[in-house]
Amino acid sequence: MKNFPEHYQELTVWMEKLGLAQPDVMKGFGALHEASTRQGALDSKTKELIALRIAITVRCDGCISFHVHDAMAAGASAEEIAETVSVAILMGGGPSVVYGIEALQALSQFQERATVPGR
Repeated sequence: MKNFPEHYQELTVWMEKLGLAQPDVMKGFGALHEASTRQGALDSKTKELIALRIAITVRCDGCISFHVHDAMAAGASAEEIAETVSVAILMGGGPSVVYGIEALQALSQFQERATVPGR
């Protein structure tokens, strides 16, 4: 089983390094992320759950780490994350079951370690 809180931290470090190597790209990506998840017609929690759903269906471990973390930070409950996994399974079939399990593992690990801001 992956250690998702450690994976999240490692990716954060490497994203900062990538930002040093490619500052314009990462600055643009950061601005896109901020603008996309900002409160609007949809709240930030809903947007993070949507991002998690996509992360599961496209099978991106790093994205699962980030969006479980960020969904929890935005106030998503375990039940909301589990329902998000169920919709991802609807859209992605069997592979989404496996990556949905990873999302639930990430949820459990972040809860156990209390590594999510505001929690």
